[in-house]
Amino acid sequence: MKTRAKIKDIFVSDISFEATEEDIHKLFSVCGTVRSINMVTDSRSGQFKGVAFVCMSNAAETREAINMLDGTRLVDRCISVSAAKTKEEMKTEAPVEIVEKRTRRRRVPKGRKKVR
Repeated sequence: MKTRAKIKDIFVSDISFEATEEDIHKLFSVCGTVRSINMVTDSRSGQFKGVAFVCMSNAAETREAINMLDGTRLVDRCISVSAAKTKEEMKTEAPVEIVEKRTRRRRVPKGRKKVR
């Protein structure tokens, strides 16, 4: 018999840059107890990137938050809510194929021809 994985972490994207940790906490506390919130910031500038990870207290609350809050409006944008992927799941995904960019030939300007 297969057991379902107990998901406790939620990935939230498309968050408004004006949103605060308190705004996210208020929104997700409707579905249950919020254990932690990790708002992702740029390492160089320290600016918020618009994504966050929310950890709920149990799997049932996590499923409820994903089903209920996906597409909800927070501050001035609709957020996307999904289950966070583990490192193993990220490794097993198919790599994105990189398409080589065609280079253009430089156009040689027309000018006077040398007379020999």
